[in-house]
Parts: sequence; structure tokens; C-alpha cells
Amino acid sequence: MVVALSVAQFLQAEGPIFDVRSPGEFAKAHIPGAVSLPLFNDDERAAVGTCYKRQGHEAAVELGLGFVGPKLVDLVQQAKAERQRSQQEMDLELRATTAVRVHCWRGGMRSSSMAALLEAAGMPVALLEGGYKRFRGWVRQCVGTSKPVITLGGMTGTAKTDLLGALATMGEQTLDLEGLANHRGSSYGALGLPPQPSTEHFENLVAIAWDGFSSDRPIWIEAESRNVGSCRVPPELFEQMMAAPVVEVQRSPEERVEYLAQVYGESSDLAGLLEATERIRKRLGGARTQTALDAIKRGDAATAIAIVLEYYDRTYRYDLDKRPGPIYPVPLTGLDHAVGAKAVLTAAQSAGLLEASETAYSVH
Repeated sequence: MVVALSVAQFLQAEGPIFDVRSPGEFAKAHIPGAVSLPLFNDDERAAVGTCYKRQGHEAAVELGLGFVGPKLVDLVQQAKAERQRSQQEMDLELRATTAVRVHCWRGGMRSSSMAALLEAAGMPVALLEGGYKRFRGWVRQCVGTSKPVITLGGMTGTAKTDLLGALATMGEQTLDLEGLANHRGSSYGALGLPPQPSTEHFENLVAIAWDGFSSDRPIWIEAESRNVGSCRVPPELFEQMMAAPVVEVQRSPEERVEYLAQVYGESSDLAGLLEATERIRKRLGGARTQTALDAIKRGDAATAIAIVLEYYDRTYRYDLDKRPGPIYPVPLTGLDHAVGAKAVLTAAQSAGLLEASETAYSVH
């Protein structure tokens, strides 16, 4: 049986999601968690599209059938294997009634053709009404939904991302934009991390996370600029971040340098460190840039970091001054991430940003 579902129903349903668009479309962006099961490869998709424009619908269908015919058995086998793997991964019993979820770009022929094939092979199928295009509309609507936000601010090297992780461990709602973007947000942010997703896929990841948050409690988000590396923060969400109150964590310059030296100082990507420093030459100035480059080459990370922080501190303070909401400083020098997170929560509660918890957040 084939059923058509809205985006919300489709995302909440059980079973693997099969994206039957071409590999190139999938690689650009897709529904998080989806599996690529393309009806056509990129060249075949282009050929069918050209045929449709030049010769019409019937000729394009015939050409498409010629491409798909030899793949039918393989497509069914892939779908069955993924369905079983998905059930095992979720530790669920494989039930005959569990549907596979299928979509293409607009919910047209590609997804309906795959649905018919998988149904004939004995699998219930759920189709996404309007396809991936409809999902993208849902993304825009989702990230524009207003929810309470607390911005976690602090100068570079104050370990905000680690604190965010500690807050999540303590049961707080947190949105790690840098984690989703595979980037730490500075010129050095990509070092040692996987390639960044496209902005479109980053938006998809953010929307899925945002949809899962309750509106009854604040969501902690690290202070970011409009772009995290090459990924652009959804404008609708960025406006909420800018208007939110800021809990500003503060650590000593020495502690920040030590922390950053641990993060970047042992990097094997010497060329990457040098290139990242060169990118901010105009902002650092020629002499300071050269001093930092020389320090990196001789393995003196602390000296290079101290020079670079002069620029990032000015930038941070400029950005902070533009925020209209209240700012609540929290000194954390000497505190580890777990204790620091408790201090952050205590400060937020004292400021009235969080309801008083039954748990006493002692910093001792």
C-alpha cells in the first residue's frame, strides 16, 4: 500500500527514507538521515530532462524506462537491505507493516515509480507529498518559528562549545551550530574537521534540530556571526539569536591561550595554520602577521595565538556591542567545563532567564 504524507507526518513516520533523486542532487543537500537510492544517475537524469524538452513526455518516459530496467532487481535488494538494517539499528522488530519512506524533487514520476516498484516487492511505502521541494518550504517555516533563546557569548578561547556540550549533558536544550557546520567559526575553524555541508544542507540540519526543541524552555546557542565558515545561519534564526539575552563567559587571557594551544598547537596541518593566518593579514597588520607566522613555523603556538587574539577580541567586542539584549558576565577562570556549566546555569537563573531548578548548581 502506498500512502501520501505531509512533511510533518513523513518526518515522524518509521522506516528508512529513500531519496530517489540523482546522486548530485543528494550530495548538494538532502533530508537528514535519508539514504540515496537514485532512480537515475546524474548523466541519465540530464539525458531524460533534455529528451523531455526536445521530444516530449512520452519519449522521456521511454528513455527513462530504458535506464531503469536493468537496475530493478538491484534497487529492490538495496531497499530491502536498508529497511532491515534500519530496523536493527533502532532495535525494533522487523514488522511487515513498517513502511519505507520515499521522495524525489517534487513528488512526481521518480518517487511514484519507485513506490510502485517497492510496493510490488512487498514493502508498504509512504510518499512525501510535494517531495523535497515541499520539505524545503517546511525548513524555512521551521527556522522562522519563534522559541526562547539564550546566547552563550564569550571571547575566542573561552571554551564555549565545550560548555554547550556540558549544558546538553545536564539536560539543557542546546543548538551546536559549529558542530552542524563542521567549523569552529574563525579563520582557523576548518582545521582538522570534515568538509562543511552546503548552506542548504546546513539549514536542513538546523531545522530538524529546531523542530525537536520545546518552546517551554530556552535553547542555548553559541554566539555566532551570520556565517559559520561557508555555512550561512538561517536569517530567521539569526534574528532571534541577535535579540536574545547573552550570558557572557569570561576567562583569563592566559587560560584562553592555553586552551587554544591545546586545540590547534598540535595540528599536523602546518600549511593550514599558515594559510589561515595569512587570511587575516590585513586585519592583523603586516608586522604582527609575520611575527605570528614565524612563531607557528618554530612551533611556538602560544605566541602566535596571543597575537591573533588581539584581532579576534576586537571583533568580538564590536559584535557584542551591536546586540540589543542584556548581557550577563560569568567569570569562569580556573573552572573546568562541568563546573563552568553549573556556574552558567546559576547566572542564568539569577538573571531570571531560567526557572529555578530543584538541582542546586554549586560551583564548588
